Amino acid sequence: MRHSERATSARWIFFLTSFGLCCFAGTWSAETGQSTELVVGPWSAPVNVGPPLNTQYNDMYAVLTKRGLSIYFSSDRPGGLGGDDLWISRRESPDAAWGAPVNLTILNSPFADSLAVFDTSENIMYFHSDRPGGCGRGDLWMSRRARPSRDEWSVPVNLGCIVNTAFVEIAPAFYANDDLGLKTLYFGSNRPGGIGDFDIYETTTTDENLETAFFGPGVLVPELSSPGRDTRTFVRRDGREIFITSDRADGVGGLDMWVAMRQNTSDPWSTPINPGEPLNSTAADGSPALSRDGGTLYFFSTRAGGYGGRDIWFTVRPVRRLPRAN
Repeated sequence: MRHSERATSARWIFFLTSFGLCCFAGTWSAETGQSTELVVGPWSAPVNVGPPLNTQYNDMYAVLTKRGLSIYFSSDRPGGLGGDDLWISRRESPDAAWGAPVNLTILNSPFADSLAVFDTSENIMYFHSDRPGGCGRGDLWMSRRARPSRDEWSVPVNLGCIVNTAFVEIAPAFYANDDLGLKTLYFGSNRPGGIGDFDIYETTTTDENLETAFFGPGVLVPELSSPGRDTRTFVRRDGREIFITSDRADGVGGLDMWVAMRQNTSDPWSTPINPGEPLNSTAADGSPALSRDGGTLYFFSTRAGGYGGRDIWFTVRPVRRLPRAN
């Protein structure tokens, strides 16, 4: 029987999450005219998405679109243009099987192209590439959707040498604070001035048009960084929960997913906590990406039960919004 993401995430559980924090996050509901709290339960045992997304090669960095009908991921499988490439798979409904992946040739190059993420509208894509024409050894690039509601993209454009440096910029994550009109890109970089190997940085813009937006220089986010390697992040849509890929000390395996919280979007992030098993394992687990409702998490893992090197897995948790007590 197919594991139903939708059915599982519809079960309500009102208690602490598996990583020991109570996930209550205040938001404003336009429907009810009152503030609400997002309440989530523990993560389920992860499930391998299986073929055709996973192969004997490295299949990773998956991001689900808001309707759940397209999934973008990176793979070094044959049939690409070189190294890691960006691929897409589609399905007819959230409970249907994924179709054969298609190489997004307009986005790819003979070099490494990976780690796609979208803005809120899903009309702008940010990703990492070490192709020529950038500012350093690996940069952040952008593409826009060529036609609304179509998985067709424009020729990528480098974000420029204010955000990018002569070092590596990798693994972008997008968050829009609609209350402040502020848009943030988190990313990993090994530029000088950090805490460890790779650290987490952020760059912001108030421009409405992201196609021409000016993002300022990256600023270190010390509370999310460590002496280890900190790279791929993903921010929950309400801006109060962030996932981090890190090999910092006291993890379960060599590479784990960590979680930080904040009560308000203007607050600093809390000290990241390792959620432990079943989310993490003694193998490598990383590059988390949440569904729009916050109930499904896609990530890569080399744990037992896969098909090759890195595989795409997912886990679900109950999610519900409750009226906030005054």
